[in-house]
Amino acid sequence: MLVLCDHDRGTLVDASLEALTFGRDLATRAGVSCEAVVIGKGAEGAAGQLAAYGATVVHLASHEVLTDFGPEAWGETLAQLVASSGASIVTACGTDRGNEVLAQVAARLDEPFVANCREVDPSDDTWSMTRVQWGGSLLEDVTLAAGHKIVSVAHHAVEAVPASEPAAGTVTAFSPDLDASLARTVVTDRVVLSRGITLATAPVVVGGGRGVGSAEAFAPLEELAAELGGVVGCSRAVTNNGWRPHSDQVGQTGTRIAP
Repeated sequence: MLVLCDHDRGTLVDASLEALTFGRDLATRAGVSCEAVVIGKGAEGAAGQLAAYGATVVHLASHEVLTDFGPEAWGETLAQLVASSGASIVTACGTDRGNEVLAQVAARLDEPFVANCREVDPSDDTWSMTRVQWGGSLLEDVTLAAGHKIVSVAHHAVEAVPASEPAAGTVTAFSPDLDASLARTVVTDRVVLSRGITLATAPVVVGGGRGVGSAEAFAPLEELAAELGGVVGCSRAVTNNGWRPHSDQVGQTGTRIAP
């Protein structure tokens, strides 16, 4: 089993540790080993924590095309690693990036992909699972029959918990065969947020809509969010009025959240 662990220039994304916790349990029930994959610049810095969360092997994938995140290049890299390792299960956190990469992997392997799973039963060749739909308002029971099981883990489906005993975490280098045509998505700029918690990963979100009335009237919501250890989210109407930046918008045209 391969678990793609996302990171930001060497700092692991919290949701990836959730996916590895989920994958560790799933691998045990499926009777396979749980191996982590870290791709791109800074991968070495992210690898250190993964043994504590149950990764028996940590695959570090590097290539000049992988300097920044790109779903096509990451997907091709992971698909090549699946082929070379013989892994039959591939998973990742159900973030926008995780889902996009796994969709690329599924297309390359010509296999189905089930996104945002909360529960998975691998006791048979055909898996039964429950996944989140419609932004969390619907739970769907599905079955998956495929040679390669490709699933992403819904954000906050499990709490990230270290293994009772650290795994070996043997680090191996992987050099995929990539060309420049895969660099279709290019990072041209980075905006550093002043707050430490992002809307996508916040455990608590205090929401405000048009009824708040003005940009200044969001101040009490900011205070409440700070007390609760969360952040402020808003509706599209608020961003359309210019009261909050688009990065604070929640929903289909904004940020998907799972507080």
